[in-house]
Amino acid sequence: MTGKALMIQGTGSDVGKSVLTAALCRLFVREGYRVAPFKAQNMALNSFVTIDGGEIGRAQAVQAAAARAEPSVHMNPVLLKPREDTSAQVIVHGFPVGNQDAREYIKYKKSLIPKVRESLEYLKNNYDLVVIEGAGSPAEINLREHDLVNMATAIEAQAPVLLAADIDRGGVFASVVGTLALLEDYEKEMIKGVIINKFRGQVERLRPGLEQLEGLIDKPVIGVIPYFSDFRVPEEDTYLPREKSRRQGGKNVEIVVIHLPHISNFTDFDPLEEVEGVYLRYAVNPEDLGYSDAIIIPGSKNTIEDLANLWEQGWAQKIIDFSQGGGTVIGICGGYQMLGQEIVDPKGSESKITRIQGLGLLNIKTEFFSEKITCQAKGKVIETSEEVMGYEIHMGKTTLLSGSQPLLEIKQWGREKVNKLDGAVRDDGLVFGTYLHGLFDQVPFRIRFINNLRNKKGLPLLKEEEQLSQFEVWERSYEKLANLVSQNIQMDYIYNLVFK
Repeated sequence: MTGKALMIQGTGSDVGKSVLTAALCRLFVREGYRVAPFKAQNMALNSFVTIDGGEIGRAQAVQAAAARAEPSVHMNPVLLKPREDTSAQVIVHGFPVGNQDAREYIKYKKSLIPKVRESLEYLKNNYDLVVIEGAGSPAEINLREHDLVNMATAIEAQAPVLLAADIDRGGVFASVVGTLALLEDYEKEMIKGVIINKFRGQVERLRPGLEQLEGLIDKPVIGVIPYFSDFRVPEEDTYLPREKSRRQGGKNVEIVVIHLPHISNFTDFDPLEEVEGVYLRYAVNPEDLGYSDAIIIPGSKNTIEDLANLWEQGWAQKIIDFSQGGGTVIGICGGYQMLGQEIVDPKGSESKITRIQGLGLLNIKTEFFSEKITCQAKGKVIETSEEVMGYEIHMGKTTLLSGSQPLLEIKQWGREKVNKLDGAVRDDGLVFGTYLHGLFDQVPFRIRFINNLRNKKGLPLLKEEEQLSQFEVWERSYEKLANLVSQNIQMDYIYNLVFK
């Protein structure tokens, strides 16, 4: 293995490891290095499909974009997609190997070590630097014996480790000292510095505490990264999407995304949040629907059980009434399947429920099979010829019944290239669905969708030329993030650490 490696671990979950990894990827790329992100094992409901049809955690796709690298299954060789509290679908090198509970997975884990090693070797042989992200905390002493993603990866990669800690939640000094106290001596030696993340205030007031901390742990604090809110970077796998409000009185278009119990790929709707005049929120309970101009039913890791939940909780009738009253309803992936007449799963591929009534808003029917479809796709909206592109991740095949019209004409590419029709749209255009994740990333489709809602309210229409594609939005965010981190971290120290 020829490439170098650097690893970001954390004192806990959600301390900013993913974002710091993305920032370092961009900073090293700026210096002319070929950089790849890596996370040995990721647990995520947000995922992405590579060009060869493999499924990886979306965080690694984001980091790859920051590194200006093509996403690869080697960047996330093991992906766990939770199905219930104690079980998950296990995906290895991009493709499912089955569903396992915690006990089964612990036994299976040893067989994954060669897979992780293979991916790490591939990246180190093809890139100058691999920036590695850990998971949770390396100090989970009950998990040390079966570690695959923290110190085990650092040792395999021969990577110096930087420990990130979140000061915004409080207790940062204790979390750093406690983490190091629970590590073995050889693990402590691998940690070469500490990064304090999400700081609000003046660093000078923090300085005395940092000096005491360095004395206690005998490690340097190499950066204090400010809390930022003026731009966004897609984060790891935050289960509950954070509501972003842009209230502007009567100038708002309000869109409600139903927060399904097994919601997945909610990053599909980030582009809508970026548009001024759009107020997008997530609703858990039917009574939270309130007033809205559109309802979106998102993707789901367990479509049938989430549809059953919609019926049980009263959501289904709310959505049907909303549609009958002239409201716009959209379904993406599992949400698209729910809009149909019924879903059948004769072999129990996804659920113990073998047949369930759909919402009946589209004249389609879905049948589940054991095969999982994962591919990238590109095409156009049939009615308007607007270009769209994204990816598909789903079980099941949907058939358009009498009178149904397809929404898209697309070309899939993954393990093979296929031309096909996708999705369905009702005659009045107020209900439509698709398997395509990323539908709103392209400006023309997104703005036409929003302008249709604005037109119904008598609001002035948005100009397409004033909007940015989602690629442009994220690219600006990566640059701002890299600037922020570079101004508040000892990059010379990190360069010497990696390339000494």
